Amino acid sequence: MAKVIVVGGGLAGCDCAWRLAGAGIEVELYEMKPDKRSEAHLEDGLAELICSNSFRATGPAAAIGLLKLELDELGSLVMEAAHATEVPAGGALAVDRTLFSEYVTEKIENHPNIRVVRREVASLDDPALAGADAVVVAAGPLASEELAKSLMDAVGDARLYFYDAIAPIISRDSVDFDKAFWGSRWKPEDDDYLNCPMDEAEYKAFVAELLAGEKVKPRAFEKEIHFEACLPVEAMAERGEMTLAFGPLKPVGFTDPRTGQRPFAIVQLRAENRDKTAFNLVGFQTKLKYPEQQRIFRMIPGLENAEFLRLGSIHRNTYVNAPEVLDDDLQLRARPGFYLAGQITGVEGYLESAACGLWVGLSLAARLTGAPVAVPPRETALGALLGHLRTRPDKVFQPSNVNFGLMPGLEGRIKKKFRKEAYGERAREAFAAWLRGQGLGQPAGE
Repeated sequence: MAKVIVVGGGLAGCDCAWRLAGAGIEVELYEMKPDKRSEAHLEDGLAELICSNSFRATGPAAAIGLLKLELDELGSLVMEAAHATEVPAGGALAVDRTLFSEYVTEKIENHPNIRVVRREVASLDDPALAGADAVVVAAGPLASEELAKSLMDAVGDARLYFYDAIAPIISRDSVDFDKAFWGSRWKPEDDDYLNCPMDEAEYKAFVAELLAGEKVKPRAFEKEIHFEACLPVEAMAERGEMTLAFGPLKPVGFTDPRTGQRPFAIVQLRAENRDKTAFNLVGFQTKLKYPEQQRIFRMIPGLENAEFLRLGSIHRNTYVNAPEVLDDDLQLRARPGFYLAGQITGVEGYLESAACGLWVGLSLAARLTGAPVAVPPRETALGALLGHLRTRPDKVFQPSNVNFGLMPGLEGRIKKKFRKEAYGERAREAFAAWLRGQGLGQPAGE
């Protein structure tokens, strides 16, 4: 039986290990917790969600929705766990983060072809990695300094990084429901979100304090670079006083039941668990220092007495220059037999990370069993994501979520309001044809 070692028990590592094990390959999954943790991890379980509990939009009219469908059809453990632990979130897929981790951990630890080893792998030359047919490094963007250094020594001066901030979580019991109200942006009757409305004076005072608040500074030797799709709330505020009101705090679709009018701005809180006892401040990734978070976020109407179950924090995400250091199979050019998976490759997002891990598991298992599979076409969500990692950019390689811009343009003239549906329809057809061509079965529902 072939043997593969997977380093890292996050979303990418777990989906990779699951796919390999399902193909009859012996897997050793190394996870450094609980003996050692990154600055952002808190729990002992595998597949811990350290940022939002949302897997974002559903449906084929969104690129991330397409990726969900493709992951479902490829047997993703991450998607199986997400469906099993889902919490209401309007048009998005969100999960109970504790139940989600427990689900994945139980599945991985009880698979007969997977052995979980709870210890740190600090180097690509660790003796524990010797003798395996392949090694997959899925250590995530928060890989230990020692492992990151070993990786970067192998690939040369090719390290890039950006800063990613996580949002606070508050207790429902501490919310003032005389001010906050239930409802989602386009379906006021739904109770998936809690909403805290602001008038103009409250909003402008809040923005002023965001700008003035004391923030965590990067280390002296690090240049501060934020991923555009996950900017800290105060970094957005720095772009202009009204930026937040036209962004995550936009009031479109809401009526304040106290006034019968649209608020000037609105802060949304999304449930973190099925019991709705904890809520995440949507769009409030932050690099504010802890005391400043408590002071400033309690300026939000309805959160004056907020109890913070988790405060926001900031951490560095490390990733490689994938088009330069990885081959088309995501194997290190400088170290044959070593593969990268997940966010350390330059994909961004929970499901993008899982998809990358699943693909490495799928393609590696296929090669080890003598039946290689072709990369999905770039018209598909998975193919577009992998294409991003294999294409040298005109300027600097940067992380990316899955999006329609990574796909080839549509042929012919299509009205703007129909373009997303057209991308989705083309992607579904291309993915179905690819599945058939690789002998991987039919999409669900066909």
